[in-house]
Amino acid sequence: MPRLLGSIDSPADLKKIPVAELSELAEEIRQEIIDTTQLTGGHLASSLGAVELSIALHRVFDSPRDKIIWDVGHQSYAHKLLTGRRELFRTLRQMGGISGFPVRDESPHDAFGAGHASTSVSAALGMAAARDLKNENYHVIAVIGDGSITGGMAFEGLNNSAHLGARLIVILNDNGMSISPTVGGLSKLLSQARFDHRLHHAAERGKRIVTSLPGGKTLWDFARRLKSGVRGLVLPTVLWEELGFAYMGPVDGHDTAELEAALTRARMYTRRPVLLHAVTTKGKGYKPAEDDAICFHGISPKQSAVKVSPSYSQVFAETMLKIMRDDPDVAVITAAMPEGNCLGEVQQAFASRVFDVGICEQHAVTFAAGLAAQGIRPVVAIYSTFLQRSLDQILHDVALQKLPVVFALDRGGIVGDDGKTHQGIFDLSYLSLIPNLIVSAPKDENDLQHLLYTAVYGGSPMAVRYPRGPGLGVRLDGELRRLPIGQGEMLRLGCDLAILAVGSAVETALEAAGEMAAMGVKAAVVNMRFIKPIDGELIAQLSRNTARFLTVEENVLCGGFGSAVTAHMRQKGIEAKIHTIGIPDEFVPHGTQRELRARYGLDSLGIVRAALVAYPELALTRDDLVKT
Repeated sequence: MPRLLGSIDSPADLKKIPVAELSELAEEIRQEIIDTTQLTGGHLASSLGAVELSIALHRVFDSPRDKIIWDVGHQSYAHKLLTGRRELFRTLRQMGGISGFPVRDESPHDAFGAGHASTSVSAALGMAAARDLKNENYHVIAVIGDGSITGGMAFEGLNNSAHLGARLIVILNDNGMSISPTVGGLSKLLSQARFDHRLHHAAERGKRIVTSLPGGKTLWDFARRLKSGVRGLVLPTVLWEELGFAYMGPVDGHDTAELEAALTRARMYTRRPVLLHAVTTKGKGYKPAEDDAICFHGISPKQSAVKVSPSYSQVFAETMLKIMRDDPDVAVITAAMPEGNCLGEVQQAFASRVFDVGICEQHAVTFAAGLAAQGIRPVVAIYSTFLQRSLDQILHDVALQKLPVVFALDRGGIVGDDGKTHQGIFDLSYLSLIPNLIVSAPKDENDLQHLLYTAVYGGSPMAVRYPRGPGLGVRLDGELRRLPIGQGEMLRLGCDLAILAVGSAVETALEAAGEMAAMGVKAAVVNMRFIKPIDGELIAQLSRNTARFLTVEENVLCGGFGSAVTAHMRQKGIEAKIHTIGIPDEFVPHGTQRELRARYGLDSLGIVRAALVAYPELALTRDDLVKT
């Protein structure tokens, strides 16, 4: 363990380190983050850019008494290393290890959990209000990136903070990036300061010189008043001050001494909130990450070079290229995730028809509704976990008005290492409750391209939900075709048991059926393909051959696919037994997809075991497997 970092078990230990050695400590922290993420994967560039900021925060403030709230949490690895998790850091994002995000029950220093963007200011304001209501005395600090601050919820929090006049510090960690370069009017405004923060340093040097002269203080005060009328033309101070914040900065976010001085001044404000503007470099200290912060935003563990099939995200993008080449009325909307959705080539080919709206999922959906209302065919490409944020817009602005917006839900089902905040296990439930909305999930990448084509030209609101990771390597049809809405696909015949599966669970169900066949159990397997509407005719047909059903889905059981099938069978009076396999009523922790599927019985062994437990008459001689 490095000399300085190895001596830190709490922020109190950090405060004992001499100022002259802080740059060495920052280098040690960066190296530990780099070494660990190469083993475990994780959010590298963001955390490298916030090392000095983390050091300064924990030297100036007294965590956990003072509350430090990290927006998203991508930038919190140094914070974890400085707050008692140094020995556990190599377990980052591993099953049973520490999370890649702040988690309240992981450490008292994690004041608020954060896996989604733009929440920190609202949470911090709530904590500050609670402090004042209880007549307590501590500082509340929200650390938000320039990408997250573009989110509507962040502006709501800033507006309310100023209205309440709260004693609150907001630190804007400004590196010009979210995952991709930050977009929008605010980004352009901030860039004036980001690229001209040398003006601030020149002004500070000028102040020291002028005020040292006879009569210099009076002269400087006059110059400062004169400057205040025009400074908004150069630095974005007016925006924040008109909102009611005291603006400080921009400061060098990699100069620990300057950060500590600024934070010390900020905590003296008692009558209104403070915004401290810190300019940082994403990936700081690691040249590959500095040169390509997008690529090194999140990295996977080092692995041997194994050829894998194109990912579902890549197939999505390739399909959109095909469709958009033939149809000038098709557009794609993404919420600050063009790289995550593999849209780089699509952006290059159709720059005017790919809209990156920033971290604004609610706006993205209603913006798409506006496009659809005027004859454009919009495809909203958003991760499943983030689409949750726009539920009201899907319901009210799209489905209620029957506008043909397509929702391409990447990372549906078990995502893995990012853990509880990112698992896409709720979408089938929250989307299925919305009238007029068709909900589908492909069994493989060929199914995906046809479902996307079906959705674009179906004339109704439709969601296509697909998993994270590589496809199955199946051959892709050269010509796209429309699939019948609400119609499943029989993949395997059998009379002992009918397995109804959706999405990535279909291939696993086929594997399980093969294993059961070796035991003499004949299981039918169906790619249901549509969660809503359900293929009632196919279910009725199967019920004439068997009275045993099993549903499999990578989704919570509450309100999911299995619930829909069960409700349909009861409504239609189909007298058959049904057992559902899915995620119980809980948040899924971090771990690999393989580990988590095994944990929840969503691998082939889990499906076989569940079938034999639910219907022991199928294989009475297989007690060893049932008890495994």
